[in-house]
Amino acid sequence: MSSPRNYQTQAIILKQIKLGEFDKLLAIYTPEFGKLQALAKGACRPGSKLGGNVEPLTHSLLFLARGRKLDIITQSQTIDGFLGLKSDLWRLSYGFYILELIDLFTMENSVNRPLFDLLLETLHRLNEADNDQIILRYFEFNLLCHLGYRPQLKRCVICNSYLKAQANFFSCRQGGVLCPLCAQKETAAHPLSVDALKVLRLWESCDYTMAVRVKLKPELSWELRQVLQDYIKYHLQQEVKSMRWLEELKKLSLVDSNSSRH
Repeated sequence: MSSPRNYQTQAIILKQIKLGEFDKLLAIYTPEFGKLQALAKGACRPGSKLGGNVEPLTHSLLFLARGRKLDIITQSQTIDGFLGLKSDLWRLSYGFYILELIDLFTMENSVNRPLFDLLLETLHRLNEADNDQIILRYFEFNLLCHLGYRPQLKRCVICNSYLKAQANFFSCRQGGVLCPLCAQKETAAHPLSVDALKVLRLWESCDYTMAVRVKLKPELSWELRQVLQDYIKYHLQQEVKSMRWLEELKKLSLVDSNSSRH
């Protein structure tokens, strides 16, 4: 049975590339079809009805017509423009980081409804909340889990013994935590504190409401960030450009805060 020529779907706009003077090529993430590419004809024209509905970091209802090479967006309606997120440079940067991770990790036409739901809830949380770091770390961890990269957190990946409440080690290559003895054979493993392991185990089985209740001290927040971003880089085998931008933004903010004291 052939697919209908016209269809509609919710979508989160991941990125856009200008084509010619007036058109846009979009990467979108949908609940029913996964990631798609679609053409927004005339979206760059002044007064276009597509306009802001097809801007990145927008949750929209799209109506599409199937084309030979690319499906074409015929109508659109914004469900949520995440205006609070877009009005703050830090949260806007976090939003683009999240979109880039989704784009880099997913293939076209590979449906993953839990991942769509995670993405949508993360953007809602970033739009409304102040605990940005927990939201980002929870997203990174569950993104990896939904994509099949869930780390082993209960037993040592090498010897399969239950992990004790002590400083253990995390190995990106082995895909989880190592006991201190096995870590001696894995030179690339990094120390993992008792508290960091507790938080990761909690995030493995809880929702956002529970996750954001955890109070992270700066050292623990930094440790979780290093572990998860190293694990992300290991699986992507490439640089995440928006991650580099966040590092630059952090350096600039430190320079500004230091200069304001003098």
